[in-house]
Amino acid sequence: MSNPPQLDLSADVLALTRTLVDTPSVSGSEERLADAVETALRGLGGLEVERIGHAVLARTNLGRPTRVVLAGHLDTVPIADNVPSRLDEEAGLLYGCGTTDMKSGDAVMLRLAGRFGVPGAEPGHDLTFVFYDNEEVEHAKNGLGRVARERRGWLYGDLAILMEPTDGEIEAGCQGTLRAVLETKGRRAHSARSWLGVNAIHGQADVLTTLAGYRPREIEIDGCLYREGLNAVGISGGVAGNVIPDESSVTINFRYAPDRDEDAAEAHIREVFADALAAGATLTVTDNAGGALPGLSEPAAAEFIAAVGRPARAKLGWTDVARFAAFGIPAVNYGPGDPQLAHTREEHVLVDRLAPVEDALTAYLSRSSA
Repeated sequence: MSNPPQLDLSADVLALTRTLVDTPSVSGSEERLADAVETALRGLGGLEVERIGHAVLARTNLGRPTRVVLAGHLDTVPIADNVPSRLDEEAGLLYGCGTTDMKSGDAVMLRLAGRFGVPGAEPGHDLTFVFYDNEEVEHAKNGLGRVARERRGWLYGDLAILMEPTDGEIEAGCQGTLRAVLETKGRRAHSARSWLGVNAIHGQADVLTTLAGYRPREIEIDGCLYREGLNAVGISGGVAGNVIPDESSVTINFRYAPDRDEDAAEAHIREVFADALAAGATLTVTDNAGGALPGLSEPAAAEFIAAVGRPARAKLGWTDVARFAAFGIPAVNYGPGDPQLAHTREEHVLVDRLAPVEDALTAYLSRSSA
């Protein structure tokens, strides 16, 4: 493995974002970038720094009455011919894998660490910075989950800010997400004598019809509108070109509003597919992560919203605000980058949206709430 890049935390947020994007860190391969982040944070001299796997933790210990936790993941989805980064100066766009999700947010965090993590700095709150791995893969591998299990105290604070891409808006709470596999069984036969078999793929017809006709629920919570969704995201089946298949499966993803917990979400999809299950299909839940209520009535969240001067909207997607909410810590999503561009080949970030997020956070973190 080549040496990690040197991160200049005094460089502007655009230059720092480019350095992060140009350091590949697909989920499971974050070590080189984590090494660079750790080295840069230790070099500031005003932070307590700890490394847990490929997660890097840093915090001030100034005795302030309040603590704000800022968190962001270092990993990206697989590269799609979009690294190294490419700057379109005329359009004011920086292209590259992770520009939106979420190396621009990481760059803002590093800039804030560079400002407030040096000896003599006077932030209005004690600050914790959490850079973690494996957010883009299954829930069980998530680096923030590992931190929560092994160093939970590092995550405690009066407010947590997830630097997820929100295009500079405040997004409150998050949806829950459930994945399940619905399997139908049949009986194999030669396709020339198909009447001797039972086609398991054909057995999915009613399941697909149910999915296509599903009407997602919308619900407003704390003034934030959450829209649910139930969709097939994968399908498999088939043995050979001359065999009636005896197995078929559909992978289903349910994005649910945060007023449902994990058990209620599973009960709902079992109700939706009750006819298929009664006919012999089986449903196996493979992943289920509950969401987070907006929590906008919490004083720390309300203060942050007032400081930024932007109304909050619902987070349509799952983020690690759910982990903080489970600890009773108010948490919001706030970062540069359009979330609709995340995971796309054309992923990019508007250059002129980077500094305003950094400036808003600098102003908020400089001011004491005591």
